[in-house]
Amino acid sequence: MTESLYWNPVLESLSRADLKKLQLAKFKRQLHRMYEQSAFYREKLDQAGVHPDQIQTLADIRRIPVTTKEELQQLQSNSENFPYGPCLAVPTDRVATYHQTSGTTGKPIRQADSREDWEWWIECWATFLWAQGFRPNDRVFIPFSYGVFVAFWAGHYACEKIGCEVVAGGGLSTQDRLLKLQELEATAVLCTPTYGLHMAEVAEDMGLKLADFNVNKMVCAGEPGASIPATKNRLENYWGAKVFDHAGATEGGAWGFGCLKEPSDLHINEAFFLVEILDPDTGEPVDSGEEGELIITPLDRQAQPYLRFTLKDMALFSDEPCECGRTFARLKGGVLGRRDDLTKVRGVLFSPTSVEAVVRAVDQLGDEFQVVVEKKGVLDEITLKAELKENIQITPELETHLLQELRLTSGLRFNLELVPLGTLPRFEVKAKRFQDLRTHA
Repeated sequence: MTESLYWNPVLESLSRADLKKLQLAKFKRQLHRMYEQSAFYREKLDQAGVHPDQIQTLADIRRIPVTTKEELQQLQSNSENFPYGPCLAVPTDRVATYHQTSGTTGKPIRQADSREDWEWWIECWATFLWAQGFRPNDRVFIPFSYGVFVAFWAGHYACEKIGCEVVAGGGLSTQDRLLKLQELEATAVLCTPTYGLHMAEVAEDMGLKLADFNVNKMVCAGEPGASIPATKNRLENYWGAKVFDHAGATEGGAWGFGCLKEPSDLHINEAFFLVEILDPDTGEPVDSGEEGELIITPLDRQAQPYLRFTLKDMALFSDEPCECGRTFARLKGGVLGRRDDLTKVRGVLFSPTSVEAVVRAVDQLGDEFQVVVEKKGVLDEITLKAELKENIQITPELETHLLQELRLTSGLRFNLELVPLGTLPRFEVKAKRFQDLRTHA
C-alpha cells in the first residue's frame, strides 16, 4: 500500500491490544474534559453515580449511561442556552460551524463544532477517501447544495485536503449536473445512493450512458443503500464505477468506511472513535461474528461532544484482519438497519431495508418503490408499490416471484401494486419510501 499522510501505518495497523490501549487513554481524557466543561454530562454522570476517576478499563465504560437522540431533542427544545443547550462544552465564541440533523426521526439536533472539531471532521473523511482510492489527480463532483447537512461539506474539504479538484454541483438541475459531469470528465462522485440511482434514470432519459463517463468511483453517504448488495450492484452497473459506503452521523461523526479490498464491509475508524457493538438485550459486547447495536463515542470532539451515543444501528461485528492491512474492526455488510426503523406489522418485526434488497434484485423493476402500512378493520395491511421498467409487462410469474421473495425476506404477506415508470416520487438526498399510515388513524 502506498504510504501518505492519509495512510497512517502507526495508527491503522496497530495491534488490537495497542489499539484498545489508545482508545481507553483517549476515552478517559475525553471523559474528564466533558465532566469539567459540559453541564449536561456532569449532571448525567453524577446522577448515575459515576466519576471519571472510576473509569479505568474498557469494561468500566459500560457503567456510564448511553446518550439518546431524544435526550438531546428535549434539551435543545427547553434550554435557555439557545441554540445548543447544556450540551455545549466550550464558550460560544469558539463555535466555528453550525449543522443539524435531517430530522427524519424527529426534531433536528443542532450541532456546534469548533475550528479544531472541523479539522477533525475533515481528517476523518480524508482518511476514508484515501482508503477508497481518492488521489490528488481526481476531479470530484458533488451534486448537491450542502445547506446545513454536514456530510458533503466535510467530504468537499477532505477532497481538497487530499489534493483533489472539487466541483460543487449545487444550484444545477439534474440534467445540467449530468452534462457538467460529462463535460469536465470527473473521476469521482459523492452523493446519496438514492440520488446516484436518480441520476442514472435521468441520464437514460437524456440518451446518456453513465458507464461511458469518466467516473470510476462513487462514495455514498446519508443512507444505507450502498451496503445493500442489490442496490450497490445497480449503482455499479449504471455507473461502471466502484461504489463505497460511508457511515457517519451529525452527532457521531464520520466513523465508518469501506476500503479497496473489502468495499462491502465498513471499517470502524478506531483511532478516532470508540464504537461498542452491544447485545441490545443484555448491553454486553458481542463476539466477532455476532450482531449488535452500535454505541459511539467520538474521542477527539470538543465543542459539542457525545458520550456513548446510541446510533440505533445494527451491525455484524468482525475483528478478522483485512487484506488492506488495516487492523480496525469491520462491520460485515455495513450497517444492517436501524432499530428505530423497525416496526411491528401483524406481530412481525419489519425493516424497510428488507424490501429494498428484494426490489433492487429484480431486473424488471425500476429503482423507486414505496411501502405503505395501513390498518383495515382490525388487521394491518402492507403494500409494495414498485415501478416497472419501460416495455415490461406485468405477468403472473413476476408477481408470484416478488410476493414469494417478500415473504421469505420479511416474513409478511404483501399486497402488490406495479405502476408505470415515473409514477412514484423522486428524491435527491434522503429518500422517504416507507409510510406507516396506522399512526394517523
